[in-house]
Amino acid sequence: MTLHSIHVHPLKAARGFAPPSAVVEPWGLAGDRRWLLVDTDGRLVTQRGQRQLALVEPELTTGGVTFIAPGRATLSVTVPASDETVTVGVWQDKIEAVLADDEAHAWFSDYLGTDVRLVHLDDPATRRPIDPEYSEPGETVSFADGYPLLLTTLASLDALNSLIAQGDHADEGPLPMNRFRPNVVIAGTAPWAEDDFRRVAIGEAVFRFVKPCGRCVVTTTDQTTAERGKEPLRTLARHRRFDDQLVFGQNLIPETTGTIRVGDTVRVLD
Repeated sequence: MTLHSIHVHPLKAARGFAPPSAVVEPWGLAGDRRWLLVDTDGRLVTQRGQRQLALVEPELTTGGVTFIAPGRATLSVTVPASDETVTVGVWQDKIEAVLADDEAHAWFSDYLGTDVRLVHLDDPATRRPIDPEYSEPGETVSFADGYPLLLTTLASLDALNSLIAQGDHADEGPLPMNRFRPNVVIAGTAPWAEDDFRRVAIGEAVFRFVKPCGRCVVTTTDQTTAERGKEPLRTLARHRRFDDQLVFGQNLIPETTGTIRVGDTVRVLD
């Protein structure tokens, strides 16, 4: 098995990019989901309610990030220097984060047509503990849904696309991997082999498998057009339902840090 691709999403809910290598930090890949949009109540804003976020392209820069979106001038944002924080909500978690500048708030509010603010996670080592049911004391996570990394496999996507081709919405397939917004994609497995993994080594890092990833309506959103369909949720509901969740991919927590590179060998440790 090998590491096929790496994906970093600087702004939660926006597009990602695929670098040839990435540094694994205790809370996820360096630069991944450290920025977040929130509404006037401080609650997270995602593609679930604002699917046009799929068209926002972030690029990490020295000291910040730039954003490109259809019909908008490029926005450059620096990491806030202030240590004054505001409380924001990511699902059930209340997290302290730092506001970006007013220009960033206005740019995103104009693009989405609703008042939002851009915030930055200044201290991922302390701000947001992972659900203690699935973690060890002191383990933290970024603005990701719940866990530091998400792993998927090419073989499982091929299997899912084969099932979609047999269903009522075959015209929507085959789906690309970006529908699932993973951090690491593995080649050379059997379909659904990741269901049985418990620990793997990739490059310099070791990861612990936590739980399968339950999928939502974002997976039905075309990440190049922001149009929404029925798949893959219809097919996952028939073939990949576990308890009350429709599952594709596995959530990971790093046990050790280091650099991972496309082409690295993936070793199953447990």
